[in-house]
Amino acid sequence: MSSRNPLRWFARWADWFEERGVYVPGEESRAVDPVRDFGWLMAAWVAGVAIFILLFALAV
Repeated sequence: MSSRNPLRWFARWADWFEERGVYVPGEESRAVDPVRDFGWLMAAWVAGVAIFILLFALAV
């Protein structure tokens, strides 16, 4: 039943972003990679928008 847990889906999706690269402190000479540096923020933003849309869909 744990495979149907939406929080686990979100965590697995955010981990997919992290697998693409992890920030190493002191590595300022490289270019900014949005997926690598802001993966958790992107995943949280998309999840927030999805919840917002679902709330309005349920209210109608």
